Amino acid sequence: MKKQIYAKFLLGCQPFQWAVIWSVIIWTLPIVQLQAAPENFNPDLRIPSPPPPPPPKPPKNISPPSTQPVKPLAVLENIQTDFRDDTDNFGLENLFIEPTAQFRLLNGNHITFKTGLDHFAQGGVKSITNIPLQFGWVGKIGDVTLQTAAGVDLFDHLPAAINLNAKAETPILPAKVSKSGQLLSVMTLSANLEQGPLKSNARTLNNQITAWRFGPDLYWQINRDTSFFSSLRLGSYNDSNSEVQSFSRLEHKLGQFILAANLFTWSYERDLERKSGYFSPPDFLVYNAELGWEGDVFKFLRCRLSANLGQQRLKEKFDNANSYQTRCTVKLSPNLEADLGYTFSNVRSHETGGSGYGGNSLAGQLRVKF
Repeated sequence: MKKQIYAKFLLGCQPFQWAVIWSVIIWTLPIVQLQAAPENFNPDLRIPSPPPPPPPKPPKNISPPSTQPVKPLAVLENIQTDFRDDTDNFGLENLFIEPTAQFRLLNGNHITFKTGLDHFAQGGVKSITNIPLQFGWVGKIGDVTLQTAAGVDLFDHLPAAINLNAKAETPILPAKVSKSGQLLSVMTLSANLEQGPLKSNARTLNNQITAWRFGPDLYWQINRDTSFFSSLRLGSYNDSNSEVQSFSRLEHKLGQFILAANLFTWSYERDLERKSGYFSPPDFLVYNAELGWEGDVFKFLRCRLSANLGQQRLKEKFDNANSYQTRCTVKLSPNLEADLGYTFSNVRSHETGGSGYGGNSLAGQLRVKF
C-alpha cells in the first residue's frame, strides 16, 4: 500500500520537485558510504597504514661509516721500575725509586713518562727528597735512532730544576746475524747530551749544582763472543768547573765465563769538593781485570757473578781497586721479570783522607709487559 502511494507521489512530481529529491540523494550518499565502510565496524578489518618511505640513499661519493674499532693513539707496552740504594762507610745514602711507562704510537714510535721518589742523606747535611718528572720520545729517522726527554726535578725545600737528555745512534758497520738470530757483528756510534741537577749527594744538591754533559759512545761487536765499548764525556758546571771523563771496556766470552778489561779516567779543571760537594779529582785513573760467570741456575732464574781486581790512582798515589758484583733475574711469568743485584767497591767516589773507602749498592728492576 505504501509502495503504491510512493509511486503515485513520484509520478505526480513536478520538475522542480525532482530537482530537490535528487539533491537530497546526492548529499546523503557520501554519509551512507562512510557509515557502511567495513573498517568502522571491526577494528581487525581496518586498512593498514601505508608503509613509511624508504630512507634516502647516501650519495655515491660518501662511503658508509666503518665498522672497524677505532685504534687508540697510544698503547701502553711496559712499565719498568728501577730501584737503587747507594751507601758508603762515611754516612752517605742515595736512594732512587723511578718507574718508567712506555707507550707505542700508531706510527711505531714510542713515548715514555718517568717519575719516582729519590732521597739523599749525608752526615752534617740536610736530607733532600726529590720527585723527578720526565717525558720522552723514541723514534727513527732513516738509520738514525733518536731518544729525547725533558722534564723537571721537584725538591722538598729547593727550587725546581729543569732536566733534559738526547741521544742519536747510527750504525757504522751493518749488523750481521746468524741463522739462529744471534748477533755476530755490528758497530754503532752515538752522540749524547745531558743537562740537569748533579745528583751525587745531598750536599751537592743543597748547593744547587747543575751540569751539562755531552760526548760520543762507540760500541763494536767484533765477533760472536768479543765486544768493545768506549765512552767520552765532557762536562760544564754552573760553578765554572769542567770535566773530562772516559771509560773503555773490552769483553770476551768463553761459554758461560766472561773475561774483561776496564779503563776509567776522570779529571777536573779545579778541585771544588770542599766548596761544591762533588768529587772533582784533578787526575783520577782506575784500571782492572774482570772475571765473571753468567748462566741459568734454574729455568726461571738466571744469575751473574763477577769480580774486578786492579789499581786506582788519585793525586799520584796508587791503591788497590777491587769490586764484587752479583745480579739475578727471576722470570715470574711471561710478562713479569725482576732483577736484583748487589755491588761492593772500594773505588773512591769522594775524598777520604787516609781512611779506606767502601761503597755498597743494592739495585733492582721490575719489568711488566702488557
